[in-house]
Amino acid sequence: MTEDNKTVLVVEDEEDILALLHFNLIKAGYRVDCAGHGEEALQLVDKNTPDLILLDLMLPGIDGLEICRRLRNDNATKEIPIIMLTARGEEEDVVRGLELGADDYVTKPFSIKVLLARVQTVLRRRIELPREAEGEELVRGDLRIHPGRNLVQVAGAPVELTFTEFRVLTALASRPGWVFTRYQIVNAVRGEEYAVTDRAVDVQIAGLRKKLGVCGSYIETVRGVGYRFRDDL
Repeated sequence: MTEDNKTVLVVEDEEDILALLHFNLIKAGYRVDCAGHGEEALQLVDKNTPDLILLDLMLPGIDGLEICRRLRNDNATKEIPIIMLTARGEEEDVVRGLELGADDYVTKPFSIKVLLARVQTVLRRRIELPREAEGEELVRGDLRIHPGRNLVQVAGAPVELTFTEFRVLTALASRPGWVFTRYQIVNAVRGEEYAVTDRAVDVQIAGLRKKLGVCGSYIETVRGVGYRFRDDL
């Protein structure tokens, strides 16, 4: 593999899992930094910004969800790809992490081969995003979306969206009237290999509608199928 110059920060308090990830990531050609708790992770990010973070949710001190929240709320770190590691596999944890802007998740115990594929996919997606996002500004009623600038405005006022929310909105608004199934929404945002529940998609849509305010009604529910962006604006 040729992943040289890409740095992965592994945040994991279980030493055996940390060692396993460190060994296999190095073997795959990545540079690797390691942290055993939340405070150390934040210090390492501040010192040497990684290209991707593997973030365990169950950490002593500052937990993984709080780390994710802080990174996404900081302009200097909000674009760092984050893959969550969770031993619990509970839907609530996954949904919450996605709401906070995590890019993907892997449930323990995991296959190293699958995890490395997820890492490669997320890194490739973030590298390709600027080229994909060079499209023209989308204007739909009182909503303006500028893919290249990652900017959304409602009635002239800027709206702060997570990376995932922005991708969902752009996918829907780019094809008004087109009905997207939940699977198609996930595929448009993250790729075919991404496994997520219908509930997680519904939570993303609900959060997006809330942030869009008066324009939230532009996203319609098609019962039993999925969602579509209104084409009568």
